Amino acid sequence: MADCSLDLPGSSNPPSHLSLLRSWDHRRVPPCPALQGTPLSATLSLVMSQCCRKIKDTVQKLASDHKDIHSSVSRVGKAIDRNFDSEICGVVSDAVWDAREQQQQILQMAIVEHLYQQGMLSVAEELCQESTLNVDLDFKQPFLELNRILEALHEQDLGPALEWAVSHRQRLLELNSSLEFKLHRLHFIRLLAGGPAKQLEALSYARHFQPFARLHQREIQVMMGSLVYLRLGLEKSPYCHLLDSSHWAEICETFTRDACSLLGLSVESPLSVSFASGCVALPVLMNIKAVIEQRQCTGVWNHKDELPIEIELGMKCWYHSVFACPILRQQTSDSNPPIKLICGHVISRDALNKLINGGKLKCPYCPMEQNPADGKRIIF
Repeated sequence: MADCSLDLPGSSNPPSHLSLLRSWDHRRVPPCPALQGTPLSATLSLVMSQCCRKIKDTVQKLASDHKDIHSSVSRVGKAIDRNFDSEICGVVSDAVWDAREQQQQILQMAIVEHLYQQGMLSVAEELCQESTLNVDLDFKQPFLELNRILEALHEQDLGPALEWAVSHRQRLLELNSSLEFKLHRLHFIRLLAGGPAKQLEALSYARHFQPFARLHQREIQVMMGSLVYLRLGLEKSPYCHLLDSSHWAEICETFTRDACSLLGLSVESPLSVSFASGCVALPVLMNIKAVIEQRQCTGVWNHKDELPIEIELGMKCWYHSVFACPILRQQTSDSNPPIKLICGHVISRDALNKLINGGKLKCPYCPMEQNPADGKRIIF
């Protein structure tokens, strides 16, 4: 590789082959030793001139394209330097990493949980071994069972999922889940896809719909009506939508959502949620950090567990109600709960205590005076 070199267009030392082709004059054909003294015919001269012209045009086009590519490549490094800040860790307080060993263990556990939830069991086991992280079997068992059932569903095997749904029927009903019905419906549709030969078996299996008749009467009627077109073929009937392959993707999503809810797990791993939230919040935090440094007000952001401003992450990341005091601009907590005043306005308890003057409280939004003791705590 040390002997290889690439001369770019516009460099002081162009490649020898490019120099040769550029210096080619198609109007003067070089003499051939074997044909010296023999004049070329008009046709041969024309052909040689056209070939030389095409070669020269091709070389010029290649040089131009190469120049454009080199220009784009040269901008990649500048784009990386411009868009990737090496001081990203500066947006986090150093106190967060005081217990470095403990924080590292929490991060490793989050990664392992994400790998288990994504079905990458071998990778998770390898990480546990290399990081000497001890994971209890009770922690792994729900993920192992979920992935086993999901793998079966991806192979269009409904047996494990139906067995699991039947064993957890009562708890699924408490969650208003329709998972068991959807599994039975999908199995019935598979029998319908078998044609007239499966008609009797489908009718016999329809007895499983009886416990769900009250809540899913319309869907059961549609499936029973499809039996009329079974001999003619459901593909060309008004019930062709029953054979849509999207039902398998839907049942996988339904099972994942209901099973995670039943087992107390999140549908998305905490690691993926944190990563997605960080991607949204990081640019805002970088701007805040730059403003704080520019105005030399480093004391504004010194709280370990609190951000200087509220960052909107979207409805997808809303897991519980949050109230920020409009006076102190701080998020309320158990030690500083939201308080509703008689006039209807809501502020934090810390703000209420600071606004008390002579045993009376004047609402900061309206001129109404009131007794601070009349304020009532709000629980969202």
